[in-house]
Amino acid sequence: MNCAFASSMKFFCAAALALVAINAIADGVFGGDNQFSDQITPLQAPPPLDERKLALGAELFADPIMSGKGRLSCNSCHDLSTSGTINLKRTIGYNGAVHNFNAPTIFNVANNYRLGWRGNFTSLAAQNEQVLLDSNIMSNDWGSLLGRLKASSDYSKTFRLIYGEEPSKESVLDVLVTFQLSLATPNARFDRFLQGEKDALSDSEKAGYELFQNIGCIACHQGSNIGGNLFQKFGVFEHPPGGDDANPGNLGRYTITHQDGDKQYFRVPSLRNVAVTGPYFHDGRADSLEEAVQVMAKTQVGQDISSEDIRAIVQFLDTLTGEYRGAPLREAAVPPDGVMPKDR
Repeated sequence: MNCAFASSMKFFCAAALALVAINAIADGVFGGDNQFSDQITPLQAPPPLDERKLALGAELFADPIMSGKGRLSCNSCHDLSTSGTINLKRTIGYNGAVHNFNAPTIFNVANNYRLGWRGNFTSLAAQNEQVLLDSNIMSNDWGSLLGRLKASSDYSKTFRLIYGEEPSKESVLDVLVTFQLSLATPNARFDRFLQGEKDALSDSEKAGYELFQNIGCIACHQGSNIGGNLFQKFGVFEHPPGGDDANPGNLGRYTITHQDGDKQYFRVPSLRNVAVTGPYFHDGRADSLEEAVQVMAKTQVGQDISSEDIRAIVQFLDTLTGEYRGAPLREAAVPPDGVMPKDR
């Protein structure tokens, strides 16, 4: 939960430039929503999508055929039966190395203007390709993957029916992206509140929303995704507690740009479904939402807020849990041995 209200001119300039860039490049995947300002707007359902591509993309998303060793699927780290992620601080990849970053939820991914904790991807297609080819994630290559898909009579037939040809890099990425565009979670209680259903929130939840605005969280967490639309430093007022000092992921965008001014800068995450997508921050250092709110208040907006205020904000954040296929998202169980479910 990287909300921030910085005291430096650098923040205001960066935020302003980011918002200008968003309005310039983002027509909005869902319904043209590019009104990113200091307000939150209801999340819209996804637009009509090709049902054949959706079905094929969903099948590939859940199939270990997509990974080099045939043990992991996209769903292994982004479990769609719960919250679109798994309850681990950081997962362990194929080559045994711990990933630098916490696996974010895949739900509402299309509403982020940049992708990845460092914002190093500008399209879902580019991010999907990198995930497939990364030796510590899916550890595949296009020759092997396409060979497997072509050797499958079912997959080969379905690709030919949709695209008129055998599977290709372009068509595989197209069906994956199409499916991910569908992963919206509208109809959160807070959405209904914004749409005029004033009884959708309790008085304490409304009080939490007021605190969220007055403290300054809304400076970075706004728009339809309640975040995901600008970069901010993690640790504006003081260094955040916890974490693994040896983790290079703590350097944030610096590892992409190699500009000193980008150290500890991350893409502000969406707060959609935050109550069920712990642990929190880029490295999963906070186990509970209460801990995350306390850290953010102190490091990002420079305030030591009371336990009562923390509870009120957490109650508000609970109202941001939306629905997928008509059912509210739920928190994933913690793997008993810290190993991804399909990698046991």
